[in-house]
Amino acid sequence: MPSATARVVLVTGVSRFLGARVAGALQAEPGIDRVIGVDTVPPTTPLGRTEFVRVDIRTPGIAKVISSERVDTVVHLNLVTSQIGPRPKMKELNVIGTMQLLAACQRSPDMRKLVVRSSAAVYGSSPRDPAVFAETDEPMEAPSSGYAKDVTEVEGYVRGLLRRRSDLTVSVLRFANFLGPDVDSPLTRYLRMPVVPTVLGFDPRLQFIHSGDGAEVVRRMTVEDHPGCYNVAGDGVLLLSQALRRAGRPSVPVPEASMQVFGDLGRRFAGLSGFSPELLRWLMYGRVIDCSKLAAELRWRPEHSAESAFTDFVRAAGGGHNPSLEVFDRLVGALGGRSPATTSHGRSGPRFGGPRAAPHENGAGR
Repeated sequence: MPSATARVVLVTGVSRFLGARVAGALQAEPGIDRVIGVDTVPPTTPLGRTEFVRVDIRTPGIAKVISSERVDTVVHLNLVTSQIGPRPKMKELNVIGTMQLLAACQRSPDMRKLVVRSSAAVYGSSPRDPAVFAETDEPMEAPSSGYAKDVTEVEGYVRGLLRRRSDLTVSVLRFANFLGPDVDSPLTRYLRMPVVPTVLGFDPRLQFIHSGDGAEVVRRMTVEDHPGCYNVAGDGVLLLSQALRRAGRPSVPVPEASMQVFGDLGRRFAGLSGFSPELLRWLMYGRVIDCSKLAAELRWRPEHSAESAFTDFVRAAGGGHNPSLEVFDRLVGALGGRSPATTSHGRSGPRFGGPRAAPHENGAGR
């Protein structure tokens, strides 16, 4: 349903891929008077007529911006998905920053709408999970660490704000993993490793959302009124083995206990911050979410399926030989596994499917 009033929109995390895309889309909306983008670092790409303000949402400065600029719509996209430095810093950026932002929203008499980026990671990854998660489902094993725990806490604070400000229109978006030419995340770094390690005996079902479709969902939630919580993913699923074959990436199945060794090398060669417990569980059990509520509410479906989002990512990432392949080759030999040099793309070793294996590539998680 369309929103009736012109707005001053504040977008957090505007220096990152999603924030920049959303700000660009919103500034083209005729009903929006101003778009203000905030972040702790200046954007690396031009933001057009979006007004950039350098402010840390963990500080009282964010309340001053919301109050002085009479912001009535906040689009909160500033959640850190990959660990930078000590874990407490990541938690502070995500949880404490959100608390400060929501406190400012609660105090502002001009506030009318809040759109929050969350994650399907709130459902966790477990061998006891249902085949598909709907928004009303609870995780079988609640996330206990990392980014997944952060977004669970963030959603709790958002619900608290809504109890105190029932006049606000609040939309929470639980995104599947983002993929696209402009995305830098633990997942994209994992997929860019010279040899991609997989957990022996597991072939998880995965979903993706293209960054362009993610920005479009946020735009629609901002210019229209759709209160509630929504799962967001492209149609269909891919098995990890299928994804690696399509990417042309050599892979090697290793025991779960050996994955951290590869994570340490990933830190050196691909910028991966090791394998967090939540990423490791996702690479074992996967996760599929039901997005029928979003499709019915918006009367819209993402342009990119999981398959085409992955294809676009692969096209932008490129391929070819990486000299660090030999390092992984020697490591696998030291671990007693099969050499990637003799392992076919995506078909290395036995694949038992595990408790989350899917018999069909498409048709789930819509």
